[in-house]
Amino acid sequence: MATRGTRKKTADKPRYHHGDLRRALLDASLALISEEGFGALSLREVARRAGVTHAAPYRHFPDKEALLAAVAEEGFRAMTARMKERMVRETTPDGRLLACGVAYVLFAMEHPAHFRVMFGPHFSHPPDLGEAGGDTDSFGLLVGSLAEAQRAGMVREGDTQPLALSCWSMVHGLASLLVDGLLARSGITTVAQAEALAEQTVRVLLHGLARSTSD
Repeated sequence: MATRGTRKKTADKPRYHHGDLRRALLDASLALISEEGFGALSLREVARRAGVTHAAPYRHFPDKEALLAAVAEEGFRAMTARMKERMVRETTPDGRLLACGVAYVLFAMEHPAHFRVMFGPHFSHPPDLGEAGGDTDSFGLLVGSLAEAQRAGMVREGDTQPLALSCWSMVHGLASLLVDGLLARSGITTVAQAEALAEQTVRVLLHGLARSTSD
């Protein structure tokens, strides 16, 4: 017959439905990063927040970097979907390029913890996000959109890779400023204001990319 202490220990033991542990660990990691920053992140603390034993995270992640890589992969998948969702509404190549950049910024605003993990300095090797054209290939969407705009005569000719890197750098810079709250002093504090600024920024970028009439 179980003692009272044994019954209490059993009752206090966290219980998970099959398949929920990995999700719980990812959610706990994102919450911890949002509230306390990367410095507070450890597998032990993530386990505590998720309500599981200290050994439980090792069923899915051999170390903290593997956990962060999983968070980053999830972020790239969600961001790529966000970009595709906005781009598919457009009927012109320049419209799709505009949508691509604005969706990137909005994703960063809506998912700042994911964004910080995706582009943070904490990986000894960049996460393997799969083959080009996959559901995490957000950069591939940009390159493809630029190539389409080139074929339509809307963007200057040339290697799309350096053009895409320039576009990414500009849009990523805006997204980072917004996520870190550095534009709040300029009055940009809402998602609607960020969206308007992102549209203006990408339009300036598209103007710079435009094919010269003398070409």
